[in-house]
Amino acid sequence: MNEQFLAFPKIDPVIFSLGPISMHWYGLMYLLGFGFAYWLGIRRAKNSNGVWTTEQVDQLLYNGFFGVVLGGRIGDVFFYSFDKLLQDPLYLFRIWEGGMSFHGGLIGVILSMIWTSRRQNRGFWQTADFVAPLIPFGLGLGRIGNFINDELWGRVTDVPWAVMFPNGGYLPRHPSQLYEAFLEGLVLFFILNIFVRKPRPTGSVAGLFLLGYGSFRFIVEYFREFDPNVNTAADLITRGQLLSLPMVIGGLVIIAVAYKINRKG
Repeated sequence: MNEQFLAFPKIDPVIFSLGPISMHWYGLMYLLGFGFAYWLGIRRAKNSNGVWTTEQVDQLLYNGFFGVVLGGRIGDVFFYSFDKLLQDPLYLFRIWEGGMSFHGGLIGVILSMIWTSRRQNRGFWQTADFVAPLIPFGLGLGRIGNFINDELWGRVTDVPWAVMFPNGGYLPRHPSQLYEAFLEGLVLFFILNIFVRKPRPTGSVAGLFLLGYGSFRFIVEYFREFDPNVNTAADLITRGQLLSLPMVIGGLVIIAVAYKINRKG
């Protein structure tokens, strides 16, 4: 029966090791994501007619990097592994035993943008609109890293493209990591970068990012494996969906307000 489904490709999560130092695919995906964001940010700065400088982009992405890493780790522990934190407070610092939460990373990025905007004497929404189109490509790479790591797989299914994940009990499962890589990464990237080709009301780009990511994540959660330790509402809604709803609502409100202010202006 299982021969009709796809076998998980045997990919070593460690690319290479030099003594005690190892390069993991997941870490490489993060580096590539930040590298691409930097390249695109510098390119957009050069085409901004002096609104942004390369030095300001350097500062923004440098601060954003720490926001993603710190926020992502803290968010993962508080949103999904709080019981482990209560049992062992040092678990927060053992990053090799846990993952990264997008929603926590988003909070970290928002805080870093607030800090950077003040230092650059720039409005927060102007900064947010600049950053939003840089993010999705890296998100997609991160999900590919999840796939390679054989983690965050989907629910058991009988669809022809189901994958037999070793850590998933060799049961046919949705490759939900690849669904997210496609929707949250590729599709959202093109939506935002096509949207910014024309002048838009301040805040509308950031609002569209929140709406797009929140909607795509909410949908894909129906295919991700249900975690009984963190889901809510009698298993009718997942923690990921619960965290994504404010993004959808907030994105809609931000877009509506941005266009309303623009019409008045």
